[in-house]
Amino acid sequence: MNKINNSIFSRAFLKSLFFIQNKWHQHGVLVHTLRVTYYALKAGEFKFFAAALLHDIGKPFSAYKKDEEDIEFGEYSFTDHEERSYEIIKNWSFVSNYTKEIVRYHYLIRDLIKSKKEDLLRYESKKKIWDTLTPEIKNDLAKFLLFDDLGKGKQRRQS
Repeated sequence: MNKINNSIFSRAFLKSLFFIQNKWHQHGVLVHTLRVTYYALKAGEFKFFAAALLHDIGKPFSAYKKDEEDIEFGEYSFTDHEERSYEIIKNWSFVSNYTKEIVRYHYLIRDLIKSKKEDLLRYESKKKIWDTLTPEIKNDLAKFLLFDDLGKGKQRRQS
């Protein structure tokens, strides 16, 4: 897991929360989160309400400049942000286990696709996780990914 641990007063935390993520997100984490929640509720998928609000709660804590592209464009990377989000909520008794699973694995499908092309060791570890999930959770993760994508808004720039 990414070891970055930004404080709530750090530049990376505040900039990523309110203003900028990366080329894939038009908005900062807060507006993105509200958009994901909106699209889930608009679709009548009320079971995703809490997950939509919490899915990226760990993102600002894990924001960092991964490479020259991040530095050049003033953007951030959020490696394993979903695990950080899960770590924050895992002991919250008022959050259901279902929501915790959606938060923890909301990026897993995309991670599998990407790592299969770029990092076979990561792919194998993520595939092991995928294979332990129920068909219902896999289906719900695919649905949730659609809302997450809608929440991104327009891509900020091309590669």
